[in-house]
Amino acid sequence: MSTLLQTARRLVIKIGSALITNNGVGVAAEAIGDWARQIAELRRQGRQALIVSSGAIACGMLRLGLEKRPRTIHELQACAAVGQVVLAQIYQEAFIRHALHTAQILLTHDDLSDRKRYLNARSTLNTLLELGVTPIINENDTVVTDEIKFGDNDTLGALVANAVEADALVILTDQSGLYTADPRKNRDATLIREATAGDPELERMAGGAGSLVGTGGMITKVLAAKRAAKSGAHTVIAAGREPEVILRLAAGEAVGTLLISGTEPLAAKKQWLADHLQTAGELYIDAGAVKALANGKSLLPVGVISQIGEFERGAAVGCIAPDGREIARGLINYSSSETRRILRHSSQEIETLLGYVNEASLIHRDNLVLL
Repeated sequence: MSTLLQTARRLVIKIGSALITNNGVGVAAEAIGDWARQIAELRRQGRQALIVSSGAIACGMLRLGLEKRPRTIHELQACAAVGQVVLAQIYQEAFIRHALHTAQILLTHDDLSDRKRYLNARSTLNTLLELGVTPIINENDTVVTDEIKFGDNDTLGALVANAVEADALVILTDQSGLYTADPRKNRDATLIREATAGDPELERMAGGAGSLVGTGGMITKVLAAKRAAKSGAHTVIAAGREPEVILRLAAGEAVGTLLISGTEPLAAKKQWLADHLQTAGELYIDAGAVKALANGKSLLPVGVISQIGEFERGAAVGCIAPDGREIARGLINYSSSETRRILRHSSQEIETLLGYVNEASLIHRDNLVLL
């Protein structure tokens, strides 16, 4: 662990709801202040940190005096709206003590799946870091119903890590790390010190819900590590209440569970494509096209059998092999109506069929990533 995290210059630090709210008892302002102090020390070391903070709904519940997590969407949105104000103020006060500014960034998965919005978010985050500002990021639970019902900030942390090309994702939780079994139910469970992100065995070991105030469990952290590994980021799952946990991790101390990225980093555009949560359409390709893509070639119209979906030029589309698997996705050079007219034809016929040529390929290899 020492070499991998000692050399990390940019870290995304995700803090769970149980930590932010003292397991639902009250907002942990003192703990937030301590994490801010540690991050301020990282800044003095020349490192950069972004915080993905859970807890908006839980903080709103506390402020509104609600003992049980609401079940209706409008009540959850109301709690999130109240809680965001609470969190933003506490973070601002904690960092200003160290002469550091903070910025609140509210994102949804849609923001990171739309190419233009993704690039805007990426540029904003990078600019804030260059200005010495610490971004405080959370899902925009006040307006996006799907994120309240199904989302989790572990996934958001991984997406942010990929977007800003972070060296490490640090997930602070109320557990000591990933165990071979649930330590609350199995006395023989042992802490996994180090493993490879994406190992299927890890998903078997991780399971069950997390705390009563959060939406994720250990499985979401394991899957987040797998996602973050696509950009070469290593992930650490550690206890947020461990003394000096952030500084000790940054110094290379073995705290919690380290999940190592076993893959080479993808280019920024291909990170976004691999993480694209929704595609605008699908291209069903033949065996020859499958082989060409595997060899690093572009997708030509002659290799496309059929197309589903309505999309504009530049949209993200999936490439479906004859066996039904999505094997790649990329940014298409032609709209859906244009694609229908040129599929199964050679590139030389595009101008005759359309009256013009945008590109010789449907998807250029630089805008395509294998899955």
